[in-house]
Amino acid sequence: MTDNTNNAVTLERLGDHIALVTLNRPQARNAVNGDVAQGLEAAVKATEADNDIRAVILQGSGDKVFCAGADLKEISAGNAHRLVTREGGFAGFVHAPRRKVWIAALNGLALAGGLEIALTCDLRVASPRVAFGLPEVKRGLVALAGGLYRLPRNLPRAIALELIATGNTLDAQRAYDFGLVNRLVEADRVLDTARELAETIAANAPIAVQESLVIARLTHDLDEAALIAAGDKARDYLVTTEDYKEGPRAFIEKREPVWSGR
Repeated sequence: MTDNTNNAVTLERLGDHIALVTLNRPQARNAVNGDVAQGLEAAVKATEADNDIRAVILQGSGDKVFCAGADLKEISAGNAHRLVTREGGFAGFVHAPRRKVWIAALNGLALAGGLEIALTCDLRVASPRVAFGLPEVKRGLVALAGGLYRLPRNLPRAIALELIATGNTLDAQRAYDFGLVNRLVEADRVLDTARELAETIAANAPIAVQESLVIARLTHDLDEAALIAAGDKARDYLVTTEDYKEGPRAFIEKREPVWSGR
């Protein structure tokens, strides 16, 4: 895997089949500037291009803030356009096309665009000190990087609308109770727990995981007939792969499967 990121975003391998991406601006609460947007987009492209990577963990550096959203200093300097990329949208990430599983390892506040980045990930691990919020309305802004539709998809409607309209925060325990967070663990266990999830996912057939996620991510966008058609398309592709044969063969031979991702 080639690291095409920059100092604001780091990319490294974390064991077999797992990549770790870190937002690396602790002095700025890991806020998104142009370097973060370019770095995150590069990280998505690098992990997507690496067939050996099956899951990606995203964390923020430091122990107080996962990401505080857009860097307002960058915006006030007239550089708001740098926070968006053509393919990835805000932070080079929220609209980026991807097939790999992303797990947010939340070690602190996830606010505004930071929450929108966390919502873009498929799974979330958090510590009790984490809080989630879309405070844009407190500043005369609107959360247009996915928060306004992804938050209601992940929370009960009334709770999501309250957060959007008030700009107030949701604590980690309530977020876990509502299902926004997959695992709630002590701060020193966040990354390890995210890695355990990633390892469990990486042990499965990678193409089957990716094709399953393609359909699952479309649940709110397509009707049932379209989802059935998407399933048929996935099945037609899967039966042509080596892993489709390897799974039953390993079961019959009473051994662990060796996935090739082909």
